[in-house]
Amino acid sequence: MRMLAVLLGGATVLQAAPRAAPPVTAEQRAAAERTAQAGVPLADLAADAPARHTVQPGDTLWGLAGLFLRSPWRWPELWGMNLEQLRNPHRLYPGQTLVLVRDAESARARLVVASAQGAGPAEPEGPPGLEGLPTQRSSPRARAEALPALPIAPVSARELAPYLSETVVLESDALALAPRIVGSRDGRLLLSQGETAYVLGDLGGQQEFRVFREPVALRDPISGEVLGYEARFVGRARAVAADPSAAVRAGAGTPAALRLTHTRLEATVGDRLAPPAAMEWSGFVPRAPQAAVEARVVSVLGEALSAGQKQLVAVNRGARDGLERGHVLALWRAGERRAPSAATAPTRTQPALQFPDERHGTAMLVQVFERVSYALILDVAEPVRVGDRLTQP
Repeated sequence: MRMLAVLLGGATVLQAAPRAAPPVTAEQRAAAERTAQAGVPLADLAADAPARHTVQPGDTLWGLAGLFLRSPWRWPELWGMNLEQLRNPHRLYPGQTLVLVRDAESARARLVVASAQGAGPAEPEGPPGLEGLPTQRSSPRARAEALPALPIAPVSARELAPYLSETVVLESDALALAPRIVGSRDGRLLLSQGETAYVLGDLGGQQEFRVFREPVALRDPISGEVLGYEARFVGRARAVAADPSAAVRAGAGTPAALRLTHTRLEATVGDRLAPPAAMEWSGFVPRAPQAAVEARVVSVLGEALSAGQKQLVAVNRGARDGLERGHVLALWRAGERRAPSAATAPTRTQPALQFPDERHGTAMLVQVFERVSYALILDVAEPVRVGDRLTQP
């Protein structure tokens, strides 16, 4: 019931700590040091890896690893390609230029910062045709320019922040006791951003709220076990100042007025309220789980039939299975089962053909509850559906 206290307790504030660099684990540093000693095989580079790339605002370590390497989740190896210059993997700044150096003799590659490349080829003594005239040699001079105060993050805070506050899984149907929408100003059933909703229940003196649809059970697609209750995020609302002369307070029989400040879905009668969530941003580092993982997609957030890149899916594994935020998993599409054809089945007793599962993407865990997690699809070749497998990458 710890989650119940988070949802229905006192006021909480969404806190972000972008300046606190996520910790570098021993496994990540070891991977970087191995790469620093041997380099990266040319075969591990992305097919279209650029010769150089200038870091832009919004770039992430995950994205840069996908730019230079075949597997983005191997970003510690990207760091190890230039471990001497990049003492801290989280200290790449917009404006720095990364240069990919390929060594055909060793079949290895390394990454360097352009400012450490050297002076380049020697300049000629003077312009052609002006030999003998007085010349003055100018040497390159360094120019100091302030870089942005914050380095690039391992993953984009802009993409992840909504998922941290908008995904909630309860151990039980805890929102059944929460304040609920009972009507609107003009009697309409569907409400959008900027409109007023009337709410019945004890608001506890709160001013800011999240609005959720009635929770639905998340069931394991294999065992049928109820893993938790997903409260679908509808939007946010703010309490409207009450008439100080009102004799009856909201919660004692008279609904309170709230204005919807943001909506992902149209709010309706029966939707429940909960205070804002307390979230901690630090510690989000993409990495592979240490132990083997065998998981399945339980549902697609938003009740869609399939999901694509940058969408969220629920997974039937959680904290009790050793999973953590930042763990990257491989997505697998189940192989088809086909009846044998005349060409493949010389006899009628030939069984149906079971084709192998195919890996077609990666996903990163962004919210982890006790028995279920939410994974953000980072890249995918085909739509992700309920029942698809996830494993250690």
